[in-house]
Amino acid sequence: MTPHPALARLGRSVAGGLRALGTTLATPTASREPLLGHASARWVRLLPYGVAFVFTVILLPTTTQVLSHDYGLGGGWSGVLGVAQTAPLLLAVTRPLPAWWIIFGADLLGAVVLLTADGTMGRAWPWPPGMIVGYLVLCLALALRESWRTLLAVWLVTVVSSLTLGFVSPAHSEGTNVLLTVLSGAMLLLGAALRERAVAQRRLAEQETISEAERAQRTLLEERARIARELHDVVAHHMSVITVQADSAPYRIPDIPPAAAEEFGTIAATARESLTEMRRLLGVLRSENAQGERAPQPGLERLDQLVEATVRAGVPAELHVDLGSAGHERSVHESGRAQEAGPAQTVSLSAYRIVQEALANVVRHAPGATTRISVTRTGGGAGEGTGGEAGKKAADGRGDERPVRTGPDGASFLSVLIVNGPSPEPEQAPLETSGTGHGLVGMRERVRLVGGSLDVGPLPDGGFRVAARLPWHPPAGTSGQENGVTEDGGNGDRTEPSSGTRKKPVPDATEELPADTTRRKRVPHAPEHTSVEEKDTPEA
Repeated sequence: MTPHPALARLGRSVAGGLRALGTTLATPTASREPLLGHASARWVRLLPYGVAFVFTVILLPTTTQVLSHDYGLGGGWSGVLGVAQTAPLLLAVTRPLPAWWIIFGADLLGAVVLLTADGTMGRAWPWPPGMIVGYLVLCLALALRESWRTLLAVWLVTVVSSLTLGFVSPAHSEGTNVLLTVLSGAMLLLGAALRERAVAQRRLAEQETISEAERAQRTLLEERARIARELHDVVAHHMSVITVQADSAPYRIPDIPPAAAEEFGTIAATARESLTEMRRLLGVLRSENAQGERAPQPGLERLDQLVEATVRAGVPAELHVDLGSAGHERSVHESGRAQEAGPAQTVSLSAYRIVQEALANVVRHAPGATTRISVTRTGGGAGEGTGGEAGKKAADGRGDERPVRTGPDGASFLSVLIVNGPSPEPEQAPLETSGTGHGLVGMRERVRLVGGSLDVGPLPDGGFRVAARLPWHPPAGTSGQENGVTEDGGNGDRTEPSSGTRKKPVPDATEELPADTTRRKRVPHAPEHTSVEEKDTPEA
C-alpha cells in the first residue's frame, strides 16, 4: 500500500528535523576555553570551577541519600545515579554539551529506574529535586557557551522527554514535568542573555580600542603633515634660496677670486644635498605607512665626503678607517656580481649619523678644534695585523691594548670614535651657545636600535669624546635595552641629563690614534672663511 503523499512529506520532514537535531546536539562549540576564561580578573576565571565544585560536593551525597532513603532505591542504583547526575558538572566548565549528554542520560535512566522503586508514591517524579537543581546549573553552563540553536535543541529534548514520561507517570506521584520544562527554559534564556551581553561588551571594548588607535594614528598623521608643511615652507625654502644665491654668486659679483668661487660652489653642493635629505624626510612624514622614499642611505662609504665638508667649515679633521679583513672579503649576490662584505646597512647608517652629529657639534661649539675620527672593526671577525690590533687600540681611543669583548660566536663590532680638542681660540664665541640635547638623544636611540653601546663625555683639556660600539651584524629583535649608554657634561647639544648612567674614564685629547692605518685623511690647516654644515635630518 502506497502512503499518502502528504504523510510521506511529513515523514521526511520529521526525519530531517531529527537528523538536524541530532547533529546539533552532537556538535559542541569548537572552543575549549573555560567558562569566563576571557575575563581579566583571575578570580572571575576561577569562579566557574568553584561553583561547579560546590554544587558537586553538595548534590552528590544529597542525591544519593534521597534516592536510597526517600525513594527506597537500592542495589547500588542510588550511588551510580548520584555520581552520574552530579559529577559531570565539573566537566561542564570546559565541555558543557558532553556533560549534558551524560547528566541528561542519567536523569532519564533514573526516571525509568524509579518506576520500580517502592517509595515513588507521593513523591516527585520523574525529576527529583536534587536532579532538577543539578540540571538547572548545567543549563546555565550550556547557555554561557553554546549557540541559540543548540540551546533550543536542548530545551526541545527536555520538553519532549518530560511529556513522554508524563504518560507513564506512577499513581499518586507529584509530577515535575512542567516545573523542569519552565525552569530549564528560563535558565537557558538567562544564560544566553548574559552571554550576549558579555559578547556585546567585549565587542564594544574592542571597537573603542580600535577607535582610540585610529584617533591616535590620525593625530599622528596630522602632526606629521603639519611638520612637513613647516619644513617645506620654512627650511626647504631657505635652503633653496641659499642654493640659488651660491650658484649665482660668481655671475652676480664681478671679479670674484677663484677661491671664493670654489667656496660658493661648495656651499651650493652642500645645500643641494641637504635639500635631497629634506625631500626624503618630507616623503616619510607625508606617507601614511611611514615608509617614504626608499632612496639609498649614506653609510661608511660617504665618510670621506662628510669629513671634507667639515674641513671646509674650518675644522682640521683626520679620518682613520680600518675595517680589517672586511675590505678583502667578497660575497656573491643574486645579481652574480661580487661585492665587498661590510657591516649591516643599519650599522653603517648609524655609524655615519653618529659621526655626522659629532662633527656638527664640533663645528657649532668648538670651531677650529682639531678632530680625529676613527672607524675600526674589532672582535672575532677582524683580520689579523691591521684590523685586529688597530681595532683593539682604537676601540677606546687610548692606544693601549685592552681585551676586546666578543660574543660567544666571535662576533665582530664596529668601533666609532670621535675626539676633538679645545677650540684654538677660546675667546671666540661658539656658533651656538645653547642646545636642545636632541643630538645625544638621537645617538643613543640609533645605538640602541642596533644593540650597541655609547660612551660620551668631556676631556680634561676641554675637548670632547664620542665613542660608539656597534655589532657588525645586529641580531634579530635587538632592542638595546641592556646596553649601557653613558653621558657626561658638555655644552649645547652635547648635554643631556640622565640618571642612573655609569661614567667611564676618558682619555686625554693628546693621545694618538694607532699608527697602522688602512686609510687616513689629514688636513692640518683650515681656511680662514668657514661655512657651517648643519647636521642632516634623520633618514627615511
